[in-house]
Amino acid sequence: MKIYIDPFTYEDPNEAVREFAKEIDTSCVKIEQAPRFNIINCLSASMLCLVGEFGEVCSGNLRLPGKREMFVAIKTLKSGYTEKQRRDFLSEASIMGQFDHPNVIHLEGVVTKSAPVMIITEFMENGSLDSFLRVSYAVFVSDLGQSREENSCSLPDRFTVIQLVGMLRGIASGMKYLADMNYVHRDLAARNILVNSNLVCKVSDFGLSRFLEDDTSDPTYTSGGKIPIRWTAPEAIQYRKFTSASDVWSYGIVILIATLRDLCLPLQVINAIEQDYRLPPPMDCPSALHQLMLDCWQKDRNNRPKFSQIVNNLDKMIPVFDSLCLCPPPVSIFLSWTAVFQTSPASVLWTSGWMPSRWASTKTTLPMLTSPALMWFPR
Repeated sequence: MKIYIDPFTYEDPNEAVREFAKEIDTSCVKIEQAPRFNIINCLSASMLCLVGEFGEVCSGNLRLPGKREMFVAIKTLKSGYTEKQRRDFLSEASIMGQFDHPNVIHLEGVVTKSAPVMIITEFMENGSLDSFLRVSYAVFVSDLGQSREENSCSLPDRFTVIQLVGMLRGIASGMKYLADMNYVHRDLAARNILVNSNLVCKVSDFGLSRFLEDDTSDPTYTSGGKIPIRWTAPEAIQYRKFTSASDVWSYGIVILIATLRDLCLPLQVINAIEQDYRLPPPMDCPSALHQLMLDCWQKDRNNRPKFSQIVNNLDKMIPVFDSLCLCPPPVSIFLSWTAVFQTSPASVLWTSGWMPSRWASTKTTLPMLTSPALMWFPR
């Protein structure tokens, strides 16, 4: 088994790019000029052009000698970049080029010898998992009564549980591969999982999150570094201890997002989880998936399952869930629900700084679009 090599251990980072990424001649690449990709209206192989931290992410075509032309995603580096920005940009290719797994995004190559500098990867027709889930659930409600031909989105009307478990299994399999290579992702989240036309999920976004500037004005991030606290394990937030076990915690949040069907997870929910309070199963969530979430959120990281165990558990679930359907309820898709918090002792102060006047049976309305009323309980 290969072991991941940090490209920043190289005295010359360009050497890591040359070793792990294939150089592609710019004549083989054609960037498609298209309007901004509208994820709300369509999730097909349409052109997209999304502005990123270092440049733009566009669609295009790649034709290599002796191979068929393929549709690809292309990240281009903005002009006027510094040498450090170029090095940081290409570090993702140096990382991605070391991986070869069906549930990890595949690097086709890089363009470094001409402008613009590019990172070229396989194209994932359904985009990020969070956008895919949001649109698929919204389409089910807003387009009831329309035929598939009338709807511009190539999305399923509903998910079966086995489809969802299969997608979660793919993510876990990709993360198991990365863990086996001693690679810690640090930013596992639905926005960093890409979905293709066959609903295959692939882990993406390697390295770039480590170089982002601090944003202490954003309450969803910690100070002293840009860490997404909605997705990150407590020890990683407090002590910057990132391990495969902290990735497992984040994976539990991915399961919650997929089963709760609410992509805007309130910060209070995550704060409560960090305080060792746990959700009952979200509506339509099988108890086995709920238990897997709880296992991923063990306070002691040594008690969390390994990704290999998660894959095995999901493999056992698939035959059981084959006939079940996970369908978003149209009657509650745009409702807010009241969550009931039962906590003890009365002196507990949440890390968010919010403390209601009475803790026992205190009620607060949370903007959880598709969730039923929630009852928190201590583990």
